[in-house]
Amino acid sequence: MYRRFLCAKIHRARITGKELCYEGSLTLDPELMEAAGLRPLEAVWVYNLANGARFETYLIEGRRGSGEVVLNGAAARLGEVGDEIIIAAYAWVSEEELSRFSARLVYVDEKNRVREIREARAS
Repeated sequence: MYRRFLCAKIHRARITGKELCYEGSLTLDPELMEAAGLRPLEAVWVYNLANGARFETYLIEGRRGSGEVVLNGAAARLGEVGDEIIIAAYAWVSEEELSRFSARLVYVDEKNRVREIREARAS
């Protein structure tokens, strides 16, 4: 049996831009992606703490060291510059893998710079 667990989270990142006329996705600074163990085109959920919006999209790389967190396409209607969001990715984990599984939790400062990285265990 497989169960779905959080595998990565970027906590309280701030939206830095919006691009409505774009194919869609979430642009992130590659440093944030690497800190969380996320990859371009990976599916993520976004939770907006300012308005309660929750949506799924995928990641594209922004400019390294920029702190970019940009809502693109339809997602641009679900947040405003300055809103704090949580970016979460999930993974299907087998019972056999569960004892070795952990999630990477990334905490950022007000400029979306990595402040702390923690590991959380499922068991």
